[in-house]
Amino acid sequence: MANIYSDRIEALRGLMARNGWDAVVISGSDPHASEYPAPRWQQVRWLTGFTGEAGDVVVTMNHAGLWTDSRYFIQAQTQLEGTGVELHKTRVPGEVPIPQWLSENARVVVLDGLCWNVDAVKEIESAMSASLEEYREEGAPAYSVVDEPDMMDALWEDRPWTPVTPVTTLDVDCFGGTQRAEKISWLRKWMLLNDAEAVLLTSLDEIAWLLNVRGSDIEYNPLVISYLIITQDYVKWFVKKPSFAGELDPDTADSFTELIEDGVDIEDYDAIYSGLADLGNECSGVFVDPSTLNHHIYNCICDTFPSESVVFGKSPVILEKSVKTESEIEHLRQTYVEDGVAVERFLHWLETEVATGRDVSEWEASERLTAFRAEILGYRGNSFENISAYGPGAALPHYSTPREGSAVIRPCGLYLVDSGGQYLTGTTDITRTVPMGPCTALEKEDYTLVLKGMIALSMAVFPRGTTGHHLDVLARMPLWRAKRNFGHGTGHGIGYYLCVHEGPQSIRWQYNPQPLLPGMVTSNEPGLYREGMHGIRHENIVLCREAGSSEFGDWLEFETLTCCHIDTSALLPELLSSDELVWLNAYNEHVYATLAPLLPSDTALWLREKTLPVES
Repeated sequence: MANIYSDRIEALRGLMARNGWDAVVISGSDPHASEYPAPRWQQVRWLTGFTGEAGDVVVTMNHAGLWTDSRYFIQAQTQLEGTGVELHKTRVPGEVPIPQWLSENARVVVLDGLCWNVDAVKEIESAMSASLEEYREEGAPAYSVVDEPDMMDALWEDRPWTPVTPVTTLDVDCFGGTQRAEKISWLRKWMLLNDAEAVLLTSLDEIAWLLNVRGSDIEYNPLVISYLIITQDYVKWFVKKPSFAGELDPDTADSFTELIEDGVDIEDYDAIYSGLADLGNECSGVFVDPSTLNHHIYNCICDTFPSESVVFGKSPVILEKSVKTESEIEHLRQTYVEDGVAVERFLHWLETEVATGRDVSEWEASERLTAFRAEILGYRGNSFENISAYGPGAALPHYSTPREGSAVIRPCGLYLVDSGGQYLTGTTDITRTVPMGPCTALEKEDYTLVLKGMIALSMAVFPRGTTGHHLDVLARMPLWRAKRNFGHGTGHGIGYYLCVHEGPQSIRWQYNPQPLLPGMVTSNEPGLYREGMHGIRHENIVLCREAGSSEFGDWLEFETLTCCHIDTSALLPELLSSDELVWLNAYNEHVYATLAPLLPSDTALWLREKTLPVES
């Protein structure tokens, strides 16, 4: 039986037939390689109904497929039912990635170049070229990868416009960080050292960091949709200008004045094309990051510059912003204390309400947690959509809590809540798996093994130059010994009043050459998920810091920033080593000593009971 999504896919096939297209490839991103695109660019969701943050779609005349990773396997199977879209699992043995699949099934591939980065398109072109070479003797037809920007406009009648929200600037003297003039000077020095006459930045968090600007064009991400060109002579920011009754929004007007005083020229967002043409008359080359630059803008650059004058490389901004300044670190420590107060108040409220026998839904719990955070001075919204999941729902690592019909949290089993806040003084992210009452033996064992992994990574001491890839095994080994595992990464970088997920560092089994550096802030979040039963994740945020030197070199360690107790009622103490028990007891005691003076008296008494030491 057809549904709205299968109808939309058939309409797309009609467009393909009229134009002679073999395949259409649809990205889950936007023109700025954003993880969370604004509604205008949520094309995968509109076409298929899949709501996960990571997923790309391929449609041919006889096949439609969604490619996504293990965080969304269960969710995708449910949401794609009846659409005719087949799930293609990524990051698993034997996977066939999109470029390879296309090379075997299509010759004319069409994509919206605004929403595909240069690296991704080159992978498609390379795979199709290799396929053409392999079958040349058999008379295989030539291939083509066609850029059709905004092609979904022909089908998506009520497609949202590009969002425009007020722009604000950061007071770094009050809230931590570095002045924009100093950041621009740093980047210009980097350009001189790397023979880059001009740099084009297209990633929104990099632009926001460099200019010390924030907005709300994308939900949960304090970003402004824009492009930025930097030369030794000027800085040009291409951005839509929010106005009311024909006049510039007052906050934006003040921010623009401040930016102009610091030498930043404000241009219209759509003027990026003429800006690139002007750049071609002023410079002999431009530096771009192909992992974030969209394919359509790249084609425009190639119309202006000879190919040898377009220099590819990793943007230096990514690494620079990942290493937090001393002022940012001090603000983050306090922010995580304040965030911890909100989460402890929530957990106390939740346990009390459920114990009375009242039906508390996952949605109500999520809303109450947000309300506690909203009382914090400097709160600017959540850093991502709350994951509020009881029982089987928690087996979906990125469960989307439904407003209507969400599960009731019962006084037994496990409840998982993954959430975070955006504050002027930092971005937070925390997951707690909460025993709501009696738990099964399997729930307790899983709970303890995941916690062992989190503690092992928390206690790590490692030589300078170590990558997150090297450390990932620490968080997995307790699970591996029991022949259990989880599919997602163990840790991601976190921005400073920016995106909750950032690089270049990560902690995961896939290789990443970026060493962990002092000042980097990263999540520590192993998990375990049993479909139809329960899910467990323990997440703290850790700061990489110096740990001294010896004749064997310089050493680093982690400082845990998250300040919220770890529930021990579902713990199997006999599975913990003496070192792990010492760490757990010390951490919970630290949480109590830090937060108790800041909590209402009844919550402080409750927290005292929750943080009593565990005996072996």
